[in-house]
Amino acid sequence: MTTTTLDATAIRRDFPIFERVVNGKPLVYLDSAATSQKPQVVLDALEDYYSRYNANIHRGIYTIAEEATAAYEASRRKVAQFIGATETAELVFTRNTTEAINLVAYTWGRKNVGPGDEIVLTEMEHHSNLVPWILLQEQTGVTLKHIPFGDDGLLDMDAARRMITPRTKLVSVVHASNVLGTINPVAELADLAHEQGALMFVDGAQSVPHFEVKVADLRCDFLAFSAHKMLGPTGVGALWGRRELLEAMPPFLGGGEMIAQVFLDHATYNELPWKYEAGTQNIADAIAWESAIDYLEGVGMSAIRAHDIELTEYALERLSEETDVTLYGPRDARARGGVVAFNVGDVHSHDVAAVLDAEAIAIRVGHHCCQPIMRRLDVAGTARASFYLYNTREDVDKLVNGLTRVRELFGNGNA
Repeated sequence: MTTTTLDATAIRRDFPIFERVVNGKPLVYLDSAATSQKPQVVLDALEDYYSRYNANIHRGIYTIAEEATAAYEASRRKVAQFIGATETAELVFTRNTTEAINLVAYTWGRKNVGPGDEIVLTEMEHHSNLVPWILLQEQTGVTLKHIPFGDDGLLDMDAARRMITPRTKLVSVVHASNVLGTINPVAELADLAHEQGALMFVDGAQSVPHFEVKVADLRCDFLAFSAHKMLGPTGVGALWGRRELLEAMPPFLGGGEMIAQVFLDHATYNELPWKYEAGTQNIADAIAWESAIDYLEGVGMSAIRAHDIELTEYALERLSEETDVTLYGPRDARARGGVVAFNVGDVHSHDVAAVLDAEAIAIRVGHHCCQPIMRRLDVAGTARASFYLYNTREDVDKLVNGLTRVRELFGNGNA
């Protein structure tokens, strides 16, 4: 069993929500793949902005406006440094990972693809990395291809090599699956894409929060991720892109801030990154994101990764002892993120979640915005437990013990 130096019990004391009692029991939160909980320092950063220097950014020359602008841009520098970006201007604030993907699909995509061109995705993508490209296909006639995954939850790299051809314009792949947990070999895929003259887009929503991710190591051209999955607030995310690509792409949204000059019949546009940040941004949450990153760096991303592996390994061991539990994804905890999807006999996943909620255990159920994965697995949905730095082995034990109550109510796993 892997051991870590991360003290999850001590870390929990930094998160006010873990003082919460649900149905008379302490909260067991196992849904960090959907959104993470927030430490007090992030809550304090939000309150500090709104109570001390709430003002719009970039245009005001009075004191608190200048303070807000400085804090907003300082957070951008912190986020850019966190992923190893060499230029802060390459980091664009968005609402979330979804918007970042849409930004590229609508701007780069509409300008650069058409009939006869191909975009290569995978069968394990979140809807956010499927639907924008489906819309682009409808608008431009580009062909979409999907790399399959095997019964072990791993991508078929032989198929990837066949699918990525001179017709390929973009390869867009999830770094870590939010269902299977699979960590995909995105650097290898990037090399295959670049050999054919294509670009590489990485959906880092589930990877950037959990282990060290540097854009140079990924060898990607675009990377998207969100604050709320890495201890930060909801409503702010980021797109990193290579400068020459972002400069060549047209604006995504029109309005204030993204302009240089505006006339009645034409306009010129701002320099990076503000070209893609139209209107008043989510200032408070962008600022608080810096505090979240400071917290993660204080714990250490390598320690967080080791902790994820330990808990995932333990959960896979405990759940595999349950004869009526079906597990999905790689069995090697080192090949996956801190996500474990499972089903209990024939019990509907929603019923599993309802029973666990009565025990104050919060998990996610359903198709997890990954309906093609569910079809590939031939299930309507799954239960999913996902872990983070504040989870403990005791949380896993409570999850497994909670399944006993499921069996009591549903008869040994038969609905």
